[in-house]
Amino acid sequence: MILSALGQLRKRFQTKHYQLLFLKKFNNAWKIILANQASEFKEHNKYSVHPLYAFNFRTYHHDMKAPDFSDYRRSSTNNPSKYHKETIDNRQVFTYSIALVKAVGLLYCTKGHVLHYILCLAASKDVLALAKIEIRLADLPEGKNTTFKWRGKPLFVWHRTQADIDKARAVPLTELRHPQTDEQRTKNPKYLVVIGVCTHLGCVPLSPITGDFGGFYCPCHGAHYDSAGRVRKGPAPLNLVVPPHSYPDENTLVVG
Repeated sequence: MILSALGQLRKRFQTKHYQLLFLKKFNNAWKIILANQASEFKEHNKYSVHPLYAFNFRTYHHDMKAPDFSDYRRSSTNNPSKYHKETIDNRQVFTYSIALVKAVGLLYCTKGHVLHYILCLAASKDVLALAKIEIRLADLPEGKNTTFKWRGKPLFVWHRTQADIDKARAVPLTELRHPQTDEQRTKNPKYLVVIGVCTHLGCVPLSPITGDFGGFYCPCHGAHYDSAGRVRKGPAPLNLVVPPHSYPDENTLVVG
C-alpha cells in the first residue's frame, strides 16, 4: 500500500524542480520528503529537504475509544466473564412477572364469563325467595314422618318420640362414618328435618323404622340411616342433608 502511494506521488511531483528523495517515519507517521534540485542541491551541494505530504498508516485506531453502555445495561449483564445460563434467571424476572400478571388477568376474566353463564342457569333471587314453605307442626302426629315437596325435592319432617331422641343421642361419634351429634342436626329435638335424597346415588329412602338402626332405609343399594338421619350402614358416604329451617313460633316450621 505504501509503495503504491509512493509510485503515484513520484509521477505527480517528478518535474524539473522536484524529485522524490526518501521516505521516513516520524512519530508513528510516514512522511514523504521531496528535494529541490534546481537551487539548494546544486549551489550548496547538499539537500534542502522539506515535507510536502504526510500519510498516517496505523494498524488500529488507538485514539478512538469504544462507547461504554454500562449505565444502560442491566446489572446482571455487566460482568462479561459470566455465562449466559448463569444470569438467565435474573434477566427474565421481569418477563416471568409479566407472564404471571397476564395469567392472573386471564383467569379472572375466564371466571367472570363462566360465572355469568352458570348464574344464568341458576334460579333467580326472587324465585329463591318464594322457595320457602311453612308447615304447621300441629298437623304432624308424633312418631310419624311426613313428606313435603321443597324446591323440587322430597322433604322429610319426622316428629320423633322421646325414645327416638334418646336412641340417637346415645350413639358414640366413633361409630359414625360421618360424625355429627343429634344436637347439631336438629334445632328442635322433637322434629328431624332432612332432604329425602340418599347421599349415595340420589334415591329416595323409605320412611323411618324400616332400617336396621331405627331410621331411614334406601332399598336401591342398602344404605341405612338412624333416627338422626346419619348414615350407619351401606354405600352412602354422608348423612342426609339438613336444609336451612327455622321455628318462628312453637307451632310453625319454615324451611328455606
